[in-house]
Amino acid sequence: MKKPLLLASLLVVLLSNNIFSQSSKYGWLCQESWDLGFGFAYPRYIATDLRGGDFGSYGMFLSIKRNFSEHFGFRLQSNYLHIADRQSVFLSNQNSDNNVPKVENDILLASLGMVYYFSPCEPISPYAGIGAGGVYYRLKNSPIVVTATASQSRPLDKAQTDYELDAFMGAEWRVAENWKLKTEFGYHNAASGKFDGVYGTSTGGGILGGHGDTYMTFDLGLVYYFGYGEKSHICEIYEGINSKVDYDKIEEIVKRYKVQPSEVDYNKIEEIVKKYRCASPPAPTIPPVPKDNWVLVGVNFDFNKATLKPESIPILNNAVEILLGHPDVKVEIQGHTDNVGSDQHNQILSLQRALAVRNYLIAKGVAANRLTTIGYGKTKPIMDNKTEYGRSMNRRIELKVIK
Repeated sequence: MKKPLLLASLLVVLLSNNIFSQSSKYGWLCQESWDLGFGFAYPRYIATDLRGGDFGSYGMFLSIKRNFSEHFGFRLQSNYLHIADRQSVFLSNQNSDNNVPKVENDILLASLGMVYYFSPCEPISPYAGIGAGGVYYRLKNSPIVVTATASQSRPLDKAQTDYELDAFMGAEWRVAENWKLKTEFGYHNAASGKFDGVYGTSTGGGILGGHGDTYMTFDLGLVYYFGYGEKSHICEIYEGINSKVDYDKIEEIVKRYKVQPSEVDYNKIEEIVKKYRCASPPAPTIPPVPKDNWVLVGVNFDFNKATLKPESIPILNNAVEILLGHPDVKVEIQGHTDNVGSDQHNQILSLQRALAVRNYLIAKGVAANRLTTIGYGKTKPIMDNKTEYGRSMNRRIELKVIK
């Protein structure tokens, strides 16, 4: 059973690569949305005077959630749970474990919780939350007998109500357009110690403290997203030179501000041409080539990334201007990293950063045979790696003039 689940999880990861997770529509993240969830649940006691074993427990869940932003939402969830657990021998007044009756609990739960998504832009979106709810449950084979008078003894096998606090964490895995696979672990703390049919909890209470019974649930199901809001822009990260251009917007601006035709004074134009026809334009000033290693200050990278950041473009454009003005100069593009990670990983990452810069320079017109690349990994820091600022400066690019 474990192997098919593992293979299915790996397939989900492969299919969902580069797809936004939390509330996607046509491949992009929304600022707000609604979703509907449903699936199976496996419940089990944690803090209880019963045995805490697996004796045929099962359940299901149904939820609806309102996502108010890319990270935050409120969820209303209902559960039907059936928890079956055997009594301890000392509770059942028997000398052996044979034929010890099961205490069964049928539970209807409705809870309201707050949900926070940690990485809404990723294909696998982890989340956590807290909440509270009301519980309606009915016990069967409870070992506790409630006695009002000597003639009115009865077991605790009747409908009960209670409230509880909940904490949960899980992840949503994209499997299709608008559909996610939900995996979640929940921790539930009832307010009283009779939830399991046994008064008190000798093993200790949960998040409410005292002797309240606690139980856990494992949810596996699907989530369907609908009711989308506006498109979110928090995931629009610069990806090399393939930036997104809204050509419709540009055309609209051109049409709005274009100048209407007017009469042309050709005599005035001829006068101006005669006045300046002997004047030659000044020669453009070509920036000099640095003599030593040429540190591209400002061309830095995020941790464990080789993607050019938007603020790097002006610095790279200046390097393009210098190289195009000196066509006989060849340079070696040197990539560097901070000291986090193994030597082999950082060497590969530094080379990827150098290649990203090389590709940009080639795209801007610099001949490929003038550019070579090398990755030095973490071997040549220029600042102290003990600080975040120092590490960010060490994730850099240098140009070494060869000729």
